[in-house]
Amino acid sequence: MQAVSALAPNDAAVDDAAPASRGLEPALPFRSDTILGVCEAIGQDFSFNPIYLRLAFAGLFYFHPLMVVATYLALGAGVALARWLYPVVAPTLVQEAPHAAAPAAENEDSQPSLAA
Repeated sequence: MQAVSALAPNDAAVDDAAPASRGLEPALPFRSDTILGVCEAIGQDFSFNPIYLRLAFAGLFYFHPLMVVATYLALGAGVALARWLYPVVAPTLVQEAPHAAAPAAENEDSQPSLAA
């Protein structure tokens, strides 16, 4: 029985694996799965998968590491400025008032009609 409990994931690993199940997430630079969140923020703003931008940075990093780091930091400053000037507003959830349902007796016939 002890071997089964050793194979079960601990609570911290489960929380890190499913960040969407937690309510509010921290801002992009403070999340544990990003460096500064630059690629993800640009991907959100321009509606594309940020992995493409990450792959471009990784490929160019081999040839020009200083230029890639400088570009990444400049894009990070641009994203931070854009998010500061134009903050992303989270959609608010509006709860609807419960509808008062009419009693079922008013909607149904008391005697079923017989076919002649």
